Amino acid sequence: MHILKKFIRPLEISAAFFFLVTLSLGCSSYLSGVDYNIDGPPSYGDAIVEASIADATTLIPIVASDSASHSICALVYNGLVKYDKDLNIVGELAEGWDIEEGGLVIVFHLRKDVRWHDGKPFTAEDVKFTYERLIDPKVRTPYGGDFLKIRSLDVLDPYTVKVRYKEPFSPALSSWGMWIMPKHLLEGEDLNTTSYGRRPVGTGPYKFSRWKTGERIDLVSNKDYFDGRPFIDRYIYRIIPDAATMFLELETEGIDMMGLDPLQYRRQTDNRFFKSCYNKFRYPSFGYTYLGYNLLDKKFKDKRVRKALNLAVNKSELIDGVLMGLGEVCTGPFVPESWAYNKDIRPSAYDPKAAEMLLAEAGWIDTDGDGLLDKDGEPFSFTILTNQGNDLRRRAAVIIQHRLSEIGVKVKIKVVEWSVFLTEFINKKRFETILLAWGLGRDPDCYDIWHSSKTRQGEFNFIGYKNNEVDRLLEEGRRVFDQQRRAQIYHKVQKILYEDQPYMFLWVADSLPIVHKRFKNVKPAPAGIGYNFIRWYVPKDQQKYKQ
Repeated sequence: MHILKKFIRPLEISAAFFFLVTLSLGCSSYLSGVDYNIDGPPSYGDAIVEASIADATTLIPIVASDSASHSICALVYNGLVKYDKDLNIVGELAEGWDIEEGGLVIVFHLRKDVRWHDGKPFTAEDVKFTYERLIDPKVRTPYGGDFLKIRSLDVLDPYTVKVRYKEPFSPALSSWGMWIMPKHLLEGEDLNTTSYGRRPVGTGPYKFSRWKTGERIDLVSNKDYFDGRPFIDRYIYRIIPDAATMFLELETEGIDMMGLDPLQYRRQTDNRFFKSCYNKFRYPSFGYTYLGYNLLDKKFKDKRVRKALNLAVNKSELIDGVLMGLGEVCTGPFVPESWAYNKDIRPSAYDPKAAEMLLAEAGWIDTDGDGLLDKDGEPFSFTILTNQGNDLRRRAAVIIQHRLSEIGVKVKIKVVEWSVFLTEFINKKRFETILLAWGLGRDPDCYDIWHSSKTRQGEFNFIGYKNNEVDRLLEEGRRVFDQQRRAQIYHKVQKILYEDQPYMFLWVADSLPIVHKRFKNVKPAPAGIGYNFIRWYVPKDQQKYKQ
């Protein structure tokens, strides 16, 4: 899953979706007889093992754009601000700030008790350095757009930064959730190639320990963390590309948490073993799954074609068959939990006859009676590209393939390993269509995905969407501070995008994390379950992993 900035999001448990396998008998012997309803006193120690289908790509925060890299960066680094459990903006590296001149100026007052993991003090120079790299055209970052709005950034003293904007910019404060990088280690380095990306140094609650490519990434707790030492001593991120293997690891307690798929949530974990050993959670996700068209491909340039394909796919069938009802149909780039969501937009009805009529208007007709539509002698055929290890997407691709075959469109499916998927296909625009998902920030600014200026390599508008009115609205939405006025702007953006169909918007799935019961103080909130991760703990008599 790609991550759309705002870095001000809280830590969220990774929720790659998986599929299949068996039942087990009971918890492992070290937990036998434990009453999980009685929490022991908070204790330091133990390790937590999380699993994901994908390895990280880089641990340089302003370059990383995938969820695996973000899972690690969120524990290693800090931003100036963050969201609390109730989605209010609070200080992190900044202990406070002053907003002046009607929002054109923010003066950040930095904490004086923060040190990098190598012992060097964190200062305003690190903030300035990170800003300068974000606006450096040589750095392949998808996050620079927010910071190009800045007229000047001045270091007033080692712990005070004054940021002046060129014009009112409503996401300004939230954009400073961007993770800050160490100047003393990265100055003079090429961020696109530096080996630092595999041995990061941050200010966060966990320190980097080791990275065994394709197998695991290990972190250890930062005992001098400014917000208090994490109770859990070690964080182990295991890469398990095969979904069935991952679920087997969950059954044998080889991993402590993962994102369940709907079948696992509904049926495969509904037994005595899982009820006694794990806690399951369900809450609306802040992201959506889509089929994106390469708009440089002549087949998809005509809006009538994209609208026809949308009409030919039954989204309710996807929700019921793939998600087992644990989600809802998507109608654009905002999820129902967002204040920017336009509830007046209804999903297009499944209507294959109307789809055939639109395709005929666009010149796609079966001229030779072979059952396939064709135009100018070329059959209507394309490939859906998606990533390995996500069975929900693979199953959705099969359903889409079947439905489009019924209107004379031939679809092939290609599944590619995640890192290759990103570097060789997405970044190089070597695809016809992609089945993918976005994880969204809480601020609805989606400039980086939809603005026509964000189509360079490594940026998020990799489908090449261009619409002058959407550009104008996205720019206007960034200049307006009143939430009601901003909402009206984004309602228009959603309406245009659903009409244009640059994506076939598919679903908003529920988040379905599962966590071993030995971990205490896991408390769901509007921000999810990971917002207070450093306060999770395991009572001494239940700890599994020793140092």
